[in-house]
Amino acid sequence: MADLIVQSAVKDEIGEMNVSSDFYDALDEEVADLLENAARRADENDRKTVQPRDL
Repeated sequence: MADLIVQSAVKDEIGEMNVSSDFYDALDEEVADLLENAARRADENDRKTVQPRDL
């Protein structure tokens, strides 16, 4: 699986909280699912451009 998230950006956004190493894998899977569903929705609507409304 490709790394879709940047761990340092996640850590910066979370701030003072600690982040477990397996959190990044779970987040990466969630992002992959989100992207896959958005692309499917765009395709179902006969578009080649994924738009915010596809989320």
